[in-house]
Amino acid sequence: MAIQSKEVLNAEGLQYHIHCKKGDVGKYVLVPGDPFRTDIIAQNLEDAKLVAHNREHKTWTGYLNGVKVSVTSTGMGGPSTAIAIEELIHCGAEVFIRVGTCGRLCDESFDETLEGVILTGAIRDEGTTVHYIPIEYPAVPDLDVTNALVKAAKDLGYHFAKGIGQSKDAFYGQTDPHSMPDDQRLVNRWEAWKRAGVMASEMEASTLFVVSQIRGARAGALMAYGSMNDHTIEIALKAIEYLIEEGI
Repeated sequence: MAIQSKEVLNAEGLQYHIHCKKGDVGKYVLVPGDPFRTDIIAQNLEDAKLVAHNREHKTWTGYLNGVKVSVTSTGMGGPSTAIAIEELIHCGAEVFIRVGTCGRLCDESFDETLEGVILTGAIRDEGTTVHYIPIEYPAVPDLDVTNALVKAAKDLGYHFAKGIGQSKDAFYGQTDPHSMPDDQRLVNRWEAWKRAGVMASEMEASTLFVVSQIRGARAGALMAYGSMNDHTIEIALKAIEYLIEEGI
């Protein structure tokens, strides 16, 4: 039995941050970081309706092949991602797919034919998940969700790599490490990730994986290099169709 967190509700009986309640979201939830991306993704659902928008968390719910599917933005970074996932689980969500963007990291990731990456694991280079479990606990996605994403990308003919991502807390620690007093440590760690073949750098996946695993939910992640593209959304939706067919 997975450990569940205590619900924190506002005066209207809604989840304190995402402002949703049980029944507002589907079993399957796409989780981009950017609230504005939820509008784009929701256009691909049938009869999509805006459920709530509070702070960085914006939720739409519609249908895919007759099954209720939602889209909720997590905001940037681990803390707001953990909040969104916890509260979505309280509302009935069971399967999450992160659809977002990432930066290229190792030499192999700079293959210009690659559109993005499907994560097979994430480096916990962030501070949120250590409040859940010691750092030795791995941040890994659900195998069935990951396999569905890989199959969807292949069937659609889109070139997404499979690999490990680095989930960090400080964007400018990556883009401008020499402006930081601790620049040598940042540069050395980046070089280590690069030499180890890490395919992507982003800010939410490790938190999504750890919180989902501890709470008994399933999660996967795929991200486009640079800017969000339609192919990323198509893959995620096709993967959900496969999971629905398989009863997962």
